[in-house]
Order: sequence, then C-alpha cells, then structure tokens
Amino acid sequence: MADFESFDFESRLQEWYGRLSARRVDLVGDYAGKELFLLEGDSLLLQCFSDSKLDFVAGFQVLHAVYAVEHFLLGLAQRHCNFHIVFFETHRDCCIPRGVEDFRRSRFLLARYVIKRHLLVNLEQSHPSIKVETFASAWDEAFQKYLIATGVYFVMCHDGAAPSSMLTNMDPSKRRGERQTSVIETREASRKKRFRAMIHKLMKRGYNIALINELEFADTKVMTMVVEGSRKATFQYSPNPGDIASPSDSEHDRELSSIVYLLSTLGLRHFPQGTTETEKNEPQKQSSKIQFPSTEKQKCQCVGFPVACCSGLTERVILTILVLGRMLKEKLVAESLARPFLAHAVLIGSTPLPKRRLRPSSQHDSEKAPMNIFLADFARLSITLLSENTWTEWMTTNNVVCDISDLVDGRLCEAVFADPLNSALDTRQICTFEKFAHALCAVSGFHLKPPSSAPAIKMSPQSINGSIANEMTILPFTNPVFDKHLTSINIRTAPLKASERQSGRIYQEVTHWHNARRRLDPKAAPQNYATEKERKRVLRRNQVFMAEMQAYAASLTNAAGKALEPEILTVSGGTYPENLKDTKAVKPAADKAQKKKATPNRKKAMPEDNAANKAIKDNQTDEKIFSAWRTVRESYDAERSLRSKYLKIQAYLRDLSEAKRSVLQCEVELYLVCILVEMYSILRKESESKPAVSLTEEIFGIAALIWDTSRRLASMGGLTKTIARTLEDIVKMLGLPDPGIPRVQSERKLAYDPTLLLPRGSELMIHMDNLDFQLLHCGPYMDRSLGSAPDSRVPFHPDAWQRHVLDELDAKKSVFVVAPTSAGKTFISFYAMKKILRADDDSVLVYVAPTKALVNQIAAEIQARFRKTYKFAGKSVWAIHTRDYRINNPLGCQILVTVPHILQIMLLAPSNAKLWSPRVKYIIFDEIHSIGQAEDGVVWEQLLLLAPCPIIALSATVGNPEMFNSWLSSTQQSSGHEVTMIKHQHRYSDLRKFVFNPPKQFAFFGLADRPSFATLGLDGLEGLAFVHPIASLINKSRGMPDDLSLEARDCLSLYQAMKKHETPEFSVDPTLSPSNYNVLPSVIRKAHIIEWEQKLKTLLKKWMASEQSPFDKVLADLSQSIEVSSSPDKQVSRGKIAEVEDDDFVDVHAGDLYATTLPLLCKLHQRNALPAIFFNYDRHRCEGIALNLLKQLEDAESRWKDTSPAWKAKLQKFEDYKKNQAKASAKKPVKAAAKKKSKEDDDDGGSKMDRIQDAAGEEANPYANFDPTAPVDGFHFAAEQEAQASELSDYFYQMTRRGISPWLTLALRRGIGVHHAGMNRKYRQVVEMLFRKGYLRVVIATGTLALGINMPCATVVFSGDSVFLTALNFRQAAGRAGRRGFDLLGNVVFQNISHGKICRLLSSRLPDLNGHFPVTTTLVLRLFSLLKESGDSPYAVKAINSLLSQPRLYLDGPAFKDQVLHHLRFSIEYLRRQDLLSAQGAPINFAGLTSHLYFTENSSFALNALIKGEYFHELCSKIDTKESHVLRTLMIVMAHLFGRRPCREADAEYVENVVKRSSSIVFLPPLPAEAAGILRKHNEDTLVIFTTYVRTYVDQHIKTNDDKLPLTGIKAGGTDDSVTLPGSLPPVKVRSSFVALSGHGDTFESISDLCRTSRSGIFLEEAVIPHLNIYPNESTTPLNAYLYDFYMHGDLDTLEKANRVGKSDVWFLLNDFSLVLATITASLANFLKLPESDLSLTEIKGEGDEYENLEDDKFAADSTDTESTATSTATVDTGRTSIMSGSSAGLRAKTKKKVKESWDDPEDDQEDEQVTNGAPEEERSKEELERGFLNVYKAMKKATT
Repeated sequence: MADFESFDFESRLQEWYGRLSARRVDLVGDYAGKELFLLEGDSLLLQCFSDSKLDFVAGFQVLHAVYAVEHFLLGLAQRHCNFHIVFFETHRDCCIPRGVEDFRRSRFLLARYVIKRHLLVNLEQSHPSIKVETFASAWDEAFQKYLIATGVYFVMCHDGAAPSSMLTNMDPSKRRGERQTSVIETREASRKKRFRAMIHKLMKRGYNIALINELEFADTKVMTMVVEGSRKATFQYSPNPGDIASPSDSEHDRELSSIVYLLSTLGLRHFPQGTTETEKNEPQKQSSKIQFPSTEKQKCQCVGFPVACCSGLTERVILTILVLGRMLKEKLVAESLARPFLAHAVLIGSTPLPKRRLRPSSQHDSEKAPMNIFLADFARLSITLLSENTWTEWMTTNNVVCDISDLVDGRLCEAVFADPLNSALDTRQICTFEKFAHALCAVSGFHLKPPSSAPAIKMSPQSINGSIANEMTILPFTNPVFDKHLTSINIRTAPLKASERQSGRIYQEVTHWHNARRRLDPKAAPQNYATEKERKRVLRRNQVFMAEMQAYAASLTNAAGKALEPEILTVSGGTYPENLKDTKAVKPAADKAQKKKATPNRKKAMPEDNAANKAIKDNQTDEKIFSAWRTVRESYDAERSLRSKYLKIQAYLRDLSEAKRSVLQCEVELYLVCILVEMYSILRKESESKPAVSLTEEIFGIAALIWDTSRRLASMGGLTKTIARTLEDIVKMLGLPDPGIPRVQSERKLAYDPTLLLPRGSELMIHMDNLDFQLLHCGPYMDRSLGSAPDSRVPFHPDAWQRHVLDELDAKKSVFVVAPTSAGKTFISFYAMKKILRADDDSVLVYVAPTKALVNQIAAEIQARFRKTYKFAGKSVWAIHTRDYRINNPLGCQILVTVPHILQIMLLAPSNAKLWSPRVKYIIFDEIHSIGQAEDGVVWEQLLLLAPCPIIALSATVGNPEMFNSWLSSTQQSSGHEVTMIKHQHRYSDLRKFVFNPPKQFAFFGLADRPSFATLGLDGLEGLAFVHPIASLINKSRGMPDDLSLEARDCLSLYQAMKKHETPEFSVDPTLSPSNYNVLPSVIRKAHIIEWEQKLKTLLKKWMASEQSPFDKVLADLSQSIEVSSSPDKQVSRGKIAEVEDDDFVDVHAGDLYATTLPLLCKLHQRNALPAIFFNYDRHRCEGIALNLLKQLEDAESRWKDTSPAWKAKLQKFEDYKKNQAKASAKKPVKAAAKKKSKEDDDDGGSKMDRIQDAAGEEANPYANFDPTAPVDGFHFAAEQEAQASELSDYFYQMTRRGISPWLTLALRRGIGVHHAGMNRKYRQVVEMLFRKGYLRVVIATGTLALGINMPCATVVFSGDSVFLTALNFRQAAGRAGRRGFDLLGNVVFQNISHGKICRLLSSRLPDLNGHFPVTTTLVLRLFSLLKESGDSPYAVKAINSLLSQPRLYLDGPAFKDQVLHHLRFSIEYLRRQDLLSAQGAPINFAGLTSHLYFTENSSFALNALIKGEYFHELCSKIDTKESHVLRTLMIVMAHLFGRRPCREADAEYVENVVKRSSSIVFLPPLPAEAAGILRKHNEDTLVIFTTYVRTYVDQHIKTNDDKLPLTGIKAGGTDDSVTLPGSLPPVKVRSSFVALSGHGDTFESISDLCRTSRSGIFLEEAVIPHLNIYPNESTTPLNAYLYDFYMHGDLDTLEKANRVGKSDVWFLLNDFSLVLATITASLANFLKLPESDLSLTEIKGEGDEYENLEDDKFAADSTDTESTATSTATVDTGRTSIMSGSSAGLRAKTKKKVKESWDDPEDDQEDEQVTNGAPEEERSKEELERGFLNVYKAMKKATT
C-alpha cells in the first residue's frame, strides 16, 4: 500500500487524474435536474476568497466574504439546484488562496469558521433544504454513512488546479524570495493533493465530480466541467492518519474550559444533552451579581453590575467581548487598541451599510504593524471558540441571535485606530459602548472608557474610486411601435456630442438574405440552367432524392405492421370543418358524379329479391374464401415446427383484406389456439424431465397467450357452436380463467376438426388461482382501452383523453399535451395537418422538431399519408427546411417541417411578414421540453412568444407541467388564444427493467437455434435480474415520482410485501386485497390495475413519510431479486456448459462494454427479445462497440468454418456446382451473327418455355444463390427474410459510393448498425429503414434515436454510464421499447451501470422547465429589421407587441417586466452607439451580418466592432503578398471570437507533460494588440452603457438600501443615518453595498464585474450583454486552441489527447466554425454585390454539411457527369450557389445596383433618414473601402476552404 504522503502516491494520483475525461454540461438541465448533490465547503470558500474584489489585505472585510459566498449559493438556488454543503476539517486551510502571507492566513481561517457558523444557523430559516454538515475528512465513517443516507448524485468541488501564470490577488507587492516561493508551491501541492485524493476517494465510490473552478452562470444554466471516471480505474492506497484526524491539544482544551466559564459570567446558561424542560426552567443557582475569579486583578469597580444588563447581546458581540477580554488578560493587546476595537463593534451595529465605504489604510503591508498583530491574535482566539461544538450548544441553548457574519470590518477598524478623535460616538452609541464595556469588564476585569465626544464631520462629495461616475449621454431614439412599451422608462436624452455622432462612412446592405430567390421544388415554374447537362443533373438528383424519400416513407409502419396508405384530400369548403366524418379518399370522378343530377330508376326492384341475390353472392364469396383457407391450412400441415407454423398462419391472417379477415378470423384464430395448446403440452412434458426457470416462464407465457386469444375470440362476431365449445374445452383443460364465452346458435363446418388437434390424456392444468394467473402472467395482454369509443374523426377508437384533444383542436384552441412515450400522441399532429389541408389551399401548419432526424421522419410520414392536387404550380402538401437542405418550396407548401432556428428566421424575415407569416394557422412544437436545453432553448421560448397562431405543444417529459402550462396560457392569452392542458400518465405498453450481470467466462459458438416463444420479458434468464420499480426508492427523501408506474404483477408483489409487514399502526386496508371483487373483477382490465396501483402507492407514500413504518422491510423484500443475483461463472451461446472445453472460454471483465455486449445479445436472442437499441452517449464508444461485435462474430465464424466438416462439404458441393455450370455453358452453341429473327426463331437455340424451365431448375438448386462470403446463420443478427437481396445490394452500393467505412457495411450485413449525429446522413437513413423493416436487429446509438424517432424495438439497453444519462434522457430513450402496436411489453436492460445510478434513474423526478432571458440584443436588432423592412406590417407590429408584452418563463412579474424593458432600452442604446441602428430604428451598416450571426451572440458584436474599427482592412491588405501570415493571424482572431471553448484549468504538470510534448499549442495565443485594443474599447463602451442602465433603473424604481444578504436575507448594519465615519467615501448607487465595504465604487472593470457585484433588486444577466471577455485581461481561463491547432496540423489524435476534444466532436465543431465563415463571406459578397450574393440566410451551411450534399450530388449524377458534378456551382436541394475563387474582376462582375455613398442613403422607394447632424469626419474613399472589404472577403474565403 502506498503511503498517502509518499512521492509515489502523489505521482500516481496526478497521473490518474490526468487520464480522466471531462465534459462541459448544464448541471440542471442536462445532468442533475432536481437531484441532490454535495458542495464541498472549502472549495466554495476558495472560489469566493479568490475574488480580486475581496479585501483581506488592506482590510479584513468579513461581511463582504459572507456576501460573496451567499451570492454564489443564490446563483445555484435560483436555478433550482438541490444541494448540501459539507466541510471537512482536514481541508480547513485549503480555502486560503495562493500566496497569502503567513500573518494574514488566520484571517481566512476565521472567515471560514464565521461563514460556516452563519450558514449553519441562518440557512435553516431561509432555505431549510440546504443543509450544512461537518466531518473530519472524506474518509470519515460518518461521512460514508451520510452519503448512503442522502443518496447524493455527485460532488462539486475544486481540483486544486490553477493556470501556471496565476498570482494571488492578496499579494500587492508581488515580490517574493526564493524561500517564500518554495513555501507557496509546497502549500499549493499539498492542497492539490488533498483535493484530488478526495476526488479519487469519491470516484472510487462511483460519484462524478463537478468542478467549481470551472463553473459559470449563463442565463438559467449552471455550466461547468463534469469529470468522469470509472471506479475500476482507481488504485489502492492508505491515507495518512495525520491528514484525516481532527486537531486537539491540551492548550486548546485549557483555553476552551476557561472561556466556557466566562460565558456563564455573562448570564448564559448551558444545558447538557438530555436535560429535561423542567430542569431548563429552574432558576439559576448562581448569584445575579457577577463574581470575578479571585485570581484576576480587578481594574475597576463594576461590582454589583447586574447580569440582566448583558441580555440581548448578539453572538457577534459576545464573541468580540470574550476574545477581547482574553487578549487583555493575556496582555496580547493594550487598552489603547482594545478601546477603538470595541468602538468599531459599536459602529458596526449602528452605522448604515452604505455609509461604511471607507478609504484603505496605507499601513497594512508590514507583518509587525500593530493592527496586523492584533487581528492575527483576535482571529486565532476566535477560531478556538467557533471550532468547537460547545460554542454552538451555548448559543443555541440561550437563543442568541447569530449576526456573526459582520464580526470584523477591517477598514472601519483601521479608521478608528488611525483617527480616534473623529471616531467619537454619539449619545446612543456611548450607551451601547458602556454596555459592552461592562460585559468586557465582567469577563476580564478591564473597563474601557468610550472615545470622547467630537463634532460630526460632513461627507465630502469627492469622487474616489469612481463613486460618482460620469453620466453617459443617452442618444435620442423614437419609434412608434417601441415607444408605447418604453413609456414607463424616463430617460433624459441630450443633443449629440461631436464624438457621439453616428458614422455613415460604410455602405448599407441593400439586399436581404431573407429574400429566397430560388425555388427548389419540381412543381415550381421552370428554372433557367446554364447548360442542358446541368438541367439533367438537377432533374436526376431530385428524382433520386424523391425515390429515397418514398423508400424512407415506406419503411414507416402503422400499428398493424403494414405500409401506410396515402389519403387523397380535397378542400371541403370553409375554413375548418367542424367534423371530418368522411376520411376516405375522394376521387375526381366521384366529384363529377356527385354534381350530376340523379335520375330515378324506371323499374322498381323488389327488396326481397335484392336481399336474396345478395345473400347468394355472399355465400358464394364466403365459400371461395373458406376453400382458399383449406388449401393454405393443408400446405402448412407439412410444417414440422409448430412455432414456424404458428407464425406463418398468423402472417397469413394479418395479410388478408379486411373483408376476408372478417369471414375467417374466428376459425383461423381457433386454429392458432390449438397450435398453442399443442406447444404448451410438449413443453409441459419437457419440463417434467428437466425443470428450468426459463422453461417455466415459456410455459406460462404460452398459457397467457392462449387465454388472451380465447378472450379476444369470445368478444368477436362470427362465433359458431363448434368454436365456442372448443374454447370452453381448452379453458377447462388448462384451468384458465373464464374469458366470458357467449352462447351462440349459429353453426358451420370448420376446415379442420379441432378435437383432433388437442392433446389427450395428459395433465395440463396450470394449478394457479385465476386472479394470480392474470396478475402474474397476463398483465401485458390485458385490455388497455381507457374510455375508448368510436369517433368518426379518426380511423380508430380513441381513448377519452384523445377525444378531448380532438375536441379542443376542432374548437381552434391551443393544446399542451403531456403523455408518455407510446401513449398515442402521434395522431394529434396528423389530425391537425388534415384539417389544414382540407380547409383550403393557402393555410399553413408548421411542425417544429428538435432534430433533423425527426424532421426527415415526419416529412416522410406526411409523404406516405397525404396526397392533394393544387391548381397552381409551386404548391405542395409538405416541405422540409433545415440548414442542410430544402425539399419543395417552404413558402409554397401547406405543411412545413423544420427546426426551431429556421422557423425563427422565417418568422422574423421581413419578406414573409405580409405574405407567408399571416397564413400560418397552427404551429406544432414536438418535444417541447427542448425549451430547457442550454444551447437552443432560448429559440424555443422566443418562438412560443412570437407564435402568431394557436399552438400544439407535445412532450412526454415535463417536470413541472402545471407551472409551464400557466406560463404558456399567459403567453397565448395575450395573443388571443386559449390553451388547454391535457395530461395522460399511462403508457400503452409497460416497461420491465432488468440488470445484466455478465458472466465471468464466455464461449461463443454461434447463436442459439431455437429462441423461446411467447415469453414476454427476460425473467428466468441467468444473469438478468428483475428490478421492481419500488425497489428504486432507496432514498426516501426524494419521494416517489408521479410517473413511477407498476405492472399488474408489480402491484401484486407490492401488496403481498405490505401485507406481510403491516403493523397495527401501519395496516393495509382489506379493501386493497386483489380478491376483493370491488378492486379486481374476474376478467381484469388495465384500467382496474391503474386504479389499484394508485391506491397502493397512496398508502406507500404515507409509509415512506414515517420512520416508524415498515417501509424499509417492504423495500428489502422487493429488492431481493437484485441483491441475490450475481454474475454466472460461465455462459455459452448454444449447447451446454458441460460440453464445452475450458480452453474455449474467454475471461469477461464486468466493466468492459466491448466484452459484455455479445453475451447480453445472446441472452436477448435466446428470449426472442430482439430487435434492441443499445444507448451509449459517447459516439466513439458506439462505433467501438459495433466494431468489436463485428470482429467477434467474424472471428467466431472463421473458427467454425475451419473446424466444421459440414461447411467444408458445402463448399465442395458449391465448387462442384460451379464446375457443372461451367460445363453446361461450354456446351451451349455459340450465338450466330446478329440477324433479323423470324417469329419461328428461338433465342439461344431453345424455345421460351425451355428457357423458363431452365431458369426454374437453376433457382431450385440450393447453390444458385449461394455466397460463401455471406455471413453464416448463427453468426449474424440480421433477419434476412425481412429485406430483399436486391434492395440490400442497392443500399450497400450506395454506402460504397458515398465513401462509408467498409466495416460499417459489413456490420449492416450482420444485422448491426450505428446511429449518431456524426454518421453520414444517408447511412443513418439506411439504418433507420432496415431497422424498421426488421432486418437490422441491433443498433448502437447515442441520444439521436431518443427524441421521437419511430424505431420500435423490443428491448432498450443502457450500455454504460454517462453524465448525459439523466432522468430526462432515460425516459426518452426507454420509451423506444414496447412501442404501441409492435410489442405488448418493453424490456429495459442496464449494462455496466451502478445500482445507485439505476435507482436514481427510475426514481428521479423530471427537471423543471426554467426558461431563459429571451430578449437578447440580436433579437432586438432583428425585430427592428422585421419592422422596418416590412413597412410596419401588421404582422411585424403584432410580433413585437406580443414579444414585449407577454410574461417570461424565467422572469415573470411586474418588477421583472420593468427590468426587461430597461434592458431593451439600453440594448437599443448599444445598437445606436455601434452604428447598427438609426435614431428612428432603421438597421444600418452591418446590421444584416450581425443579426445573421445571431447563433453566435455575443461574438457577432465583437466581429462588428473589428469591422467598424477597420482591423480586418489592415490585416487583409496583404493577403496577396503575405497570404500565410494573414491567414494564420486571421485564424487566431476568429478562434478568439467563435467556437470558444475554455480550457479546463491546468497546472504546470499538465503543461509540461502534455502541452509541450504535442504539436498543438493547446492554449490559444493572445489576440494581436490592435484587435485586442479594439475589443477592449468595445467592452468599455458597453460597460458604460449598461452601468448607466443600472443607475437609471435604480433611480426610478429602487428606493431602499442594499443591506440584506442575498440568500439568507439577514439585514446588515444599523439604521442611524446621522453616523459619520472617518475616511468615509460617497455611498455607491450601482454596486452592492457589501462589495463596497472593500472600497469599490461605481466604476467597474468589466461587464463581468458589473454583473457579479451590482446591487440587489437588479437583474443583470452577463450572458445577454453584448461583450466578449478578452484573455488574459478580462478572463482568467485560457481558450482552447483546437481550431487554430487543427488549421496548423490537422491531427485528430493530437486534438483528442492534448486539446481534450473528442474525435466524435471534431466534425461538429469544425462544421459550426465553417458555417460562421460561410455566413460572413456570403454577407460580404452580398455587401459587395458579387455574383455569390444571391443567397438566403437559410441556405448557408457549414462545410461538413456541404460535403455531404456534394456527395449526394455525385451519387445522383451519371458516371459521365461525375467530374462536372464535383466542380459544379449549384446544389439544387439547398439552393446554395458554391462560391468559387477567382480574380477581383471576376468577383465584381455583378452590378445590379449602384453602390451607395453612405449606409444612410435611402432605398429608391424609401424616405431619406438623416443620421448625422454635423459635417462628417474625413473618411476613406468609396473605392478604398470597397477594395478593403474585397481583401477581407478573399481572406475569409481562403480561410473557409
């Protein structure tokens, strides 16, 4: 065992920590949700104490430190984090920042104990859920028990890392000697070691770590790095006891006992633990007079001072008096210093907080300064008291007010020490001083006199440290639409100064990207093509794409398993028909026939004759049907396998037409029952000879299927006496529950004699109670209708909640539907679509999906469902619009399927404001919970606020549906729409959960030949343990989630366990017994189980809430299936273990996903539980699992082929067949020369019939289609019968042409697919289609398949843990199993996931939807563009009014509305000053470029600043002479602006061992000085604007002092406004008064400084203020140089190792960056009116997406056109024109419009807007600016390519 202090341990620890991976996530939305986590206390303090604003040097501002801690905690609490705070005494000095001098270290330690004590007492009142705990160390046994009891999810702490360049803010001199530097580094190493040893310990227990030193509050998100690591990757060591033991010594005990005595002298009483209330109320035995110790020398005559006068002292005063008295007695302080310190204590309690902003002292550097010595001693003695539990007991016993947070004000203390004359106290303060002095005298014998009286000093209005900042002139602005929203904001504007006049020296963008000039659908008007070849290529590409879309649509199936039949729709007249009764296709011929007037029949037919004729025809038809059935049945009788016979007949019945099925169904179903009975009989006999659990499960599975089929038969029409009698015999024979077979009179001879099919003379009874049998085995078969009834509006019987949805849609209301996956939400969207299509030809419905995969699926399903004919070209039923591609015309379709970003662009497009946006009648938001995402959630919220019509919001996973519905209702109500929430909690099919325990050894010889039949679930399989849902409730404090559902058998086992452990106090009501008919009838339906389940859970919740209940015993009983299960020693894929040699087994590591996946798949195959989706949230790992599976199958197959005589014989026969074929071909006569054939001539010397016979003979030969390279049965998972060979060959050919890795195609051949966002788009589609067809039976995927994708499977496997495997993602992914119409039961399997994580996933509540701050500066700019360029259209005005008047999900209430409007006004001010907006609200200059880069906010504004500052002009002026230098510099600048990834803070070891040894520089080099200067100036200007915003808001709306701590709400300071302090500075207005204690005024260093330290009552979100922190001046975290590094070396391995960027993420990051560059170059081309400027914003895409589209073009083109396609400039499906490199002359060929002289020059049809009022400053010429932008364009273009 390595010693904790040894070098070996330290090196191993650092090496281990360096191997860990970290992911940046949103702790609440993406990771933890409502889960409890731990916040390590000293990590919290280190983070807060390292704040440069905190003064512990010139002063000792304890209250400021407390504020910093509470401010941080408030940020967590406001974002709904659920956490506890834990302190470890072994970490007590870890909170001291780097480089603090020895004589100041005690200040930080005292602050630590003060904050801990303050939080422990005061959080209980304000935030009782936040607990504060203290333990000796992370190794403390009590801490381990605490972890188990609380069930924490992860731990947030510091990892001790810091940039190597970091110097402490606590060392003003920065001058250190070599020895001092060595001490600092030793301390840093010790802290790092302790933090990381704790991290190692916690990870070993299975906890992930969130780094507090990487934490950032962004909007409603808590973004930080989560460090992942496997517990298996840790190492063993023994900690040094010295590092985990609590300090204690005799001197400490002596001082403590002395001070405890002194506490009693102040009248405080101490009641030991166990003291009764009577004893507490007994009078004190001691005298009411203070008796001093006889050993003390008394210095005054305070004898007889009443103890009562000491009452009312607060904890701060008591601690001050006791410590000061001790110091006086020990002669550690002179009375001359003690008196001002006591006066300082008086002033703290009386002086208002805003008046305590004081100048710093100049005498604070010296260690020997009296003040420093005094504070060090005071801190040491205070720590002695606060560190003991005795102090807490005394304070609690006497109900002392805890105001210890304001214990010491160092600056005030210094001021009183330095100028005692001006520190004189007034009359009231003198009385307080005397009270304190008497108490001090009581404990020390020293009586201090108050300072003498002196005249008050008036405050000076001088500005020190920016107390009174220069007021900024607010630029005038007016706009009639915005003005009415800004009337409440009273801002004084002034005439413009010369320096503030807007510049008009750059040109205005006169064309707008929103104008889509190119139509992409084939139905549009003819397009002009450059050449005929181009036209053919375009046509061919569209044909290929539509063919692929049709194939994709054909793979989408309905519940019956058939391909969807399209429905031809026509306009029914009116806007919306009230009822859609006729859902059948209406043909044009039928329409014409309806118009003709019907003519009456001349001859009257007799009704009796008609009826008789019809009966005869029906009988004849029925006889034909029965005759065909007899033939089919006879053909199946030869089938030896009962399983195969059953499946074939079942398929035969399913494929019959509806009319034929209605005739035959009863007879065929009975035949199927007879087959099942025969199978049941055979298995019963087999079980008698070799009993096995799995065999028993199969027997009862078949019995349940027999009973279910019998029950359904009993309810069918068409029963005959023979069928009914046979069913009764079967039910009686097996002892099944009575299915309610009716008495029937009709009879008809069957095609078989059922009595001959049933076994005789064998015991087949199941011997089980009827109710138990149904509950245990028939749950999945129970009737699941919940208030179902026929409805003419839909072609099925909807449940009650579904009919409610239909009613609300018919009433034109908005609906918010919350229903679990597989509940039946899909029909809602298609019903709304049908209403739109039938209403008219112009109405539009928009379907918004979160992923492109879901977009493709929905569009394909629309393609398969609906057809409609339009009168005019350019119209279509549907269209797709994403950044990657557009199909059909988005503006000409009626159903637009898109993603949120594109819909936002379209709604804000001025060109759409008059024609398209008003036509939108419904918007469907699928997966509406995506509003909670960190990245795109704000777009969802903005869309909900902008929606011009009713909405349909769908989700299965909303944690706070009632609150979200309340907000949604408010937003829709303001738009004139009513919202109805419809909540349905029950899945159609249940999910059964299992844990996989892999074998220790495994031998694979191919898959088992005979999977089990009719066995639902995975029960009885060795290595798979069932997880009862109630067994997941191991943490009672978490409660029971509302969506925790129970199967029928789960309810039974829960009832039995509760009944077993009931007590008189906690009894089970007899009415809950399943034998009670009022609970469960004889034939149980799902509705009965739901009702019973609710009653059982209601009782169980009461048991959970009580510690005395038997809940724990119930939990233990239901957890036995997990606890008793263990990994089997051996597993074989087929055969018996005893028959396998030991050498054939391979060892299996339980934590190795690669090794355990194949054994699990063998189990699933054995139970017929495939297809399965394996979810792993690491793209690289997904591919690794698939590749490893492929290799395992190939290797096993190769071994089998080498040793199998049967295979060798088959190969020999195949060779013989080939030789015979060759001989036969050689004998054929040589074909004569071509000549004209006569009718009598034969082809190839034979007749047509001869050739048909020859072909039939070849096909009959088993070797005709034999492929020796194809996978052998048993060594693949593909269901080959589900896909045609020609279809597969076509897919595989496409994969090859698109450059897909060969191994992926080989894996597809073996039934294995991979699906994640990084895979080729066509490959993903093929995987989806083949999986839906049933050919693919194993897919390994990330979360791309979790969001609504129609990929029904029998089993979902969670393969390995991940930070992204959250309660939300778990529910989404698990919902893929057991989809309605495919499986009666879904299986969920956990593979290599800890028991604690499994319980957490099952029992966790879903995260709340918290919303965002939706009014961003970019959105404001886009709203002005919408308003101005649409000519103040009604839609634009409505959109703006809607957005600004509706409540916010994140910020609701009148006060927040005022703040949002203030923020809006100063966003306008910012845009005005950045020359992006005119005084009348017209977007000018590069407003287009900035708004088009909305997805990069705030980087887009930084780019505009650099363009405005002409930096790019200067840089790119040498692009033709120094191209390499210009491009490298340009990449550095662009990497600073876009794609910013902060580096995980690394220390010197990381830099030395990783960075310096790689070709990556890892840390992005600083910005060039010129660019940095421009951006700093931009940040400074922005800072002034928003500082003025805060000041203005405070002036108008806030009238109270800022004197309450942010989290606990405790008021600090006094109320005496007459108090004057020496050295006072003017009070602050903008900054927090708590921060001002450290001397800071209203001058701020950065936007971050403003947001973090502004006063209370102000909402200031740093993320939405347009600025960019510049490293290292404004940010301490360096940026990752991955973009620049890739540009320099292009090495993915280096990026992964050194830059810590996963290979699977590189494609997305580079694609996003190239999208930015493409947007910029397109904007510049637009500005310069180059040929490439004819683009729409929605057409711009990244190079990765463009590459895939070009690959599609290559595949679609003819082989002769390959070269031209590769170099073509048009990509039809996107409408994008590829920008080609060329000379400047060529680039400037397009001259549609005259270039304007100024940005403010008007359009031809617009009024002139005057921006500047004075003479313009000297400007560059138009030609110079144009030439400069052309150089910038060329450089950007080269950087893109």
